Amino acid sequence: EAARSSPGVAGEAAGSGYMFVLLLDGRGHLLGRLAAIVAKQVLLGHKVVVVRCEGINISGNFYRNKLKYLAFLRKRMNTNPSRGPYHFRAPSRIFWRTVRGMLPHKTKRGQAALERLKVFDGIPPPYDKRKRMVVPAFALLGRLAHEVGWKYQAITATLEEKRKEKSKLRYNKKKTLVKLTKQAEKNVEAKYFMSCIQFIKCLMKL
Repeated sequence: EAARSSPGVAGEAAGSGYMFVLLLDGRGHLLGRLAAIVAKQVLLGHKVVVVRCEGINISGNFYRNKLKYLAFLRKRMNTNPSRGPYHFRAPSRIFWRTVRGMLPHKTKRGQAALERLKVFDGIPPPYDKRKRMVVPAFALLGRLAHEVGWKYQAITATLEEKRKEKSKLRYNKKKTLVKLTKQAEKNVEAKYFMSCIQFIKCLMKL
């Protein structure tokens, strides 16, 4: 709902209006519901970036979801499997395919909409320094992808830990700066107040 009511984090001029860029944090969202909202937004002409796709939830038991995905992996062209269908292992690509299924991707309009979507595992730069939005309204998609062949769960987790440490340092620095700024404002107000009192006392002596 937040994504619908607040259409963008950053705006880009596009003709007479604005083309909004939605930066969504996938962590904790249900796969299908988030995909439906993203599909609608890209069809409306907005650019959408979804980060932390490995944190997206799937409703239902993990074991049942794993069996369903393993059954999906067996679906292939009988005579030449290299011709498709293609099965993605990365959480970001699994989410991308889910959104694709909700778009008329074989038409020019659908292809253009799909090109407006970007998906990432983790939060790569420059998105790690931008404010991320959520869509309020399971099994972890990252865990499912890992158990069906995704090879980069440990690497993504390590990079995320490093990013969180840097973010924590940046947040503490910002908090200290805000505190010092408020203290400086109070000091200036106190000095101004004292100067006013002294001025009034001088007037009373006259």
